[in-house]
Amino acid sequence: MALLIHRALSNRTLHLRFFSQAALALALDQSSSLDAFPRPDPKYAETILAVPRPTSGKNIAAKERKVGRLPSIVFEQEDGQHGGNKRLISVQTNQIRKLVKHLGQSFFLSRVFDLEVRSDFGTGDLIEKVRVLPRKLHLHAGTDAPLNVTFIRAPSNALLKVDIPLVFRGEDVCPGLRKGLYLNTIKRTVKFLCPADLIPPYIDVDLSELDGGQKLVMGDLKVHPALKLIQSKDEPVCKIMGARVSDQQKKK
Repeated sequence: MALLIHRALSNRTLHLRFFSQAALALALDQSSSLDAFPRPDPKYAETILAVPRPTSGKNIAAKERKVGRLPSIVFEQEDGQHGGNKRLISVQTNQIRKLVKHLGQSFFLSRVFDLEVRSDFGTGDLIEKVRVLPRKLHLHAGTDAPLNVTFIRAPSNALLKVDIPLVFRGEDVCPGLRKGLYLNTIKRTVKFLCPADLIPPYIDVDLSELDGGQKLVMGDLKVHPALKLIQSKDEPVCKIMGARVSDQQKKK
């Protein structure tokens, strides 16, 4: 029985490895088409600064926050979402707050950053420099102040599961909206398996031809062919609906 389990796990690992190589090869073959899709704005290509954190725990985390540091963790990616090889770090609260404010939370969580771990912020000996994708951001329920952030390493050969934000365009010429109908936004982000070098900052959703009663589904989204949709392609993203009850009451 143990031998059968070992073989099953080995076969699963090989399957994931072959899929990853195939997806990365496709990305390289089609890299010339990148201009047709959104790319990260270099304006926000900022290096996140960090220092090692020796231990974890509520008391340590509270002390870190009092001195302007945000408790953080960097994981090694394994299956695109979870991972091992954990490194405890602390980042600067003001830097993370600024990036989240400028980008927006969902856009922050879908962007790859350079991360520098030094013995002291900005000036100490370099311990590690690595590309990372913010995986989770925990905010205070009352103030929205960042409490902790989790990163996952994002080397060029990595395939990562990313919730990519949707940006809706074409409202001004949308036939349904011009008739006084309204847009029912069902999804704000969509999860894709992405090569680390090809994670888009957002996905454009074109509403310019959408009429009353019509909808867009995940399979309608235009993305780089190297990105693999994880959710069902038939899952709805948005739909043009009839007039709101409040609008109908105004007409009476």
